[in-house]
Amino acid sequence: MANDSHLRASEIKGVLLSQIENYSEDLKAEEIGEVLEVRDGVARIYGLTKAMASEMLEITSSLTGETVTSLALNLEEDNIGAVVMGDWTALHEGDEVRRTGRVLEIATGEGYLGRVVDPLGNPIDGKGPIATTESRQIDIVAPGIVKRQPVGEPLQTGIKAIDSMIPIGRGQRELIIGDRGTGKTAVAIDTIINQKDTDVVCIYCAVGQRAGKVANVVETLREHGALDYTIVVAANSSDPAPMQYIAPYSATALAEHFMWQGKPTLVVYDDLSKQAQAYRQLSLVLRRPPGREAYPGDVFYLHSRLLERAAKLSDAEGGGSLTALPIIETQGGDVSAYIPTNVISITDGQIFLEPDLFFSGVRPAVNVGISVSRVGGAAQTKAMKKVAGSLRLDLAQFRELEAFAQFGSDLDPATQRQLARGQRTVEILKQPQYQPLPFEEQVAAIYAVTNGHIDEIPVEKVRQWEREFIQHLKGHKPEILEQIRTEKAQSDENKAALNAEIAEFNARFMAELTAGAPA
Repeated sequence: MANDSHLRASEIKGVLLSQIENYSEDLKAEEIGEVLEVRDGVARIYGLTKAMASEMLEITSSLTGETVTSLALNLEEDNIGAVVMGDWTALHEGDEVRRTGRVLEIATGEGYLGRVVDPLGNPIDGKGPIATTESRQIDIVAPGIVKRQPVGEPLQTGIKAIDSMIPIGRGQRELIIGDRGTGKTAVAIDTIINQKDTDVVCIYCAVGQRAGKVANVVETLREHGALDYTIVVAANSSDPAPMQYIAPYSATALAEHFMWQGKPTLVVYDDLSKQAQAYRQLSLVLRRPPGREAYPGDVFYLHSRLLERAAKLSDAEGGGSLTALPIIETQGGDVSAYIPTNVISITDGQIFLEPDLFFSGVRPAVNVGISVSRVGGAAQTKAMKKVAGSLRLDLAQFRELEAFAQFGSDLDPATQRQLARGQRTVEILKQPQYQPLPFEEQVAAIYAVTNGHIDEIPVEKVRQWEREFIQHLKGHKPEILEQIRTEKAQSDENKAALNAEIAEFNARFMAELTAGAPA
């Protein structure tokens, strides 16, 4: 009996030892920190000595039991300054903090199309969860120069004043800048609506906007059938500053998913002034030294590392593109302020919207003197380049003459003709909101005004003439527009046919005006 119990004990010992050996392979040590203090969305964390910069940390609230994501920004000698991505009021001193070993990332994929999400990729449109299989880091190094090719393919905005004089190419970064209420968002939304029936994937990133305004934008996109190919990333003014800070990076990561698949994408950042203010708020609470206008010293890097990710990839990399339309709000038209000059120096041109023009009825209120596209004619079709070649210069000269003509009534005939042509050009370039025009219709209208075909039309009737003439062309000679659209150039035969149609339509239009005029 004693022998049996000895055997049994040795067996038990052997089993226990083998279990302990195997179990030791699964053992892992975990570093757990604790919250020292939380204020204004920033948590001070003690005990995570191996945490990395920009690593995601998970803080478990001792009150609610929920886990809140935070981002390690300041790695100091005895603590970590981390910004809280969510409701920081539920966190308190002593709450547990764990490392994730991952930098901040967002789920990506086709499932996001037509959805409204927050900067962490969580749906906020009430349509249920989004099925995704992939994820991307939200803040990455931009593609190198070897992986790129020059910008040379147009991205049509559907806005005559922009497509003719300040063309945007796929892969370009074009700044939309102006005071509050001058139509900056309208230009961006028109551009998104104009991508319908093209293969461009659009991302609209709202930073620091009123929730009501974002809801209106989403409804406008839905009405025009543009939401199907658009993702809306919203960090509203009521959201914490960290969410407003990361929103543009999240939007770019969502776009890059499609860009690396070889698709053209368009990202609108509305607006980066609010992002800079959110970053300033975070930096000051983190006790980073303030610089000019209290912004931190790396606020230029904040925007440059974002906008450098806009690219036209080489054919070897799939040929995809990411076009960026950042929006900046100025105060009293001051484009020489700190954040505006920063973003102007990063981008490939700017569209400056002027309050004086806007309130005088010129909409879109584009100031052609300050607006510029550094890609220029490379982002235009041959047809548009040909008809709009002198348009910018003519318009700039008209603005100068118009200011001069206010002081004197005795003008020579040549100056009067130039003023008359300028007035009609301004009228032709006016365009209602949410009504982008196809490229071939823009070419036909601009051809008519630059070649003097509507010099006899009364200025107040020019927009009516344009509407009716385009309808006339569609009904009687659709092949003229079709040829411009398919060949993207105007042949001599096409010009001759267009001249004949304009002459025929003008005769009828003027006859109707005369007949309709009061005796």
